Amino acid sequence: MTQKTLSGVYALVSGASSGLGYAMSEALLEAGASVALASRKGPLLEQAVAGFQKRGFDAHALPMDVRSEESVNQAVEWVERVWGRLDVLVNNAGIGMRTVNPEFLTEPQPFYQVTPEGFRELIDTNLTGYFLVARGFAPMMVRRGKGRIINISMNHETMKRKGFVPYGPSRAATESLSYIMAEDLKDHGVTVNMLLPGGATVTGMIPDEFRRKIESSGSLLDPRIMAEPIVYLASKEAEGITGQRIVAAEFHKWLADRRLLPNT
Repeated sequence: MTQKTLSGVYALVSGASSGLGYAMSEALLEAGASVALASRKGPLLEQAVAGFQKRGFDAHALPMDVRSEESVNQAVEWVERVWGRLDVLVNNAGIGMRTVNPEFLTEPQPFYQVTPEGFRELIDTNLTGYFLVARGFAPMMVRRGKGRIINISMNHETMKRKGFVPYGPSRAATESLSYIMAEDLKDHGVTVNMLLPGGATVTGMIPDEFRRKIESSGSLLDPRIMAEPIVYLASKEAEGITGQRIVAAEFHKWLADRRLLPNT
């Protein structure tokens, strides 16, 4: 049975109805946290929350479009009204290359063939969405003098891979945003860290036909690889840790190396 190390912790996970977001929400709930699953309104979100509630977890459905300031502000108002505070914000909502080029794995498309509309839509979700959500909730944390923001990212290889505009640039920018956020907030008791799986992961970003082929080779990571590090980053054990880029597949090594450092 999972230890309830996060009892009394209030967390919000964006893009929580499936994939990495669902796995991280489940891990936080299993550790005892109250979790608002934020996602676009629809049956997927309702089913995810209903399933968690049936298991006795304190899960809440929070419809939120990360591209909309109004929608984000409504989510902030909900958290203030219902919980009165937010301890952990997990920025995870995003869309992948398949929204720009469905054949991106077999027929990579050069950047100059990407439509401006496709570029803007992905950047609005993956980058501006992280900014809007963090911008919405950070003041609440600053006022309390404490809080955790965890931005989900991807491998550096993805940021340089042929045919990966605009997904690669969106995640590279997310990392720059995260480092600057960490600097802006470090004097206010609010930490900002990045977490990434460490390889291709079983999510909806990979088309089904290719996912089945890759899964049969055993090279895809399970989304649950994010469970242990996300619980750690939300826990008392991670107090004061900020500006870190943590690869979930290498989490135990990162943790061991960190414990060898003086004054940690």
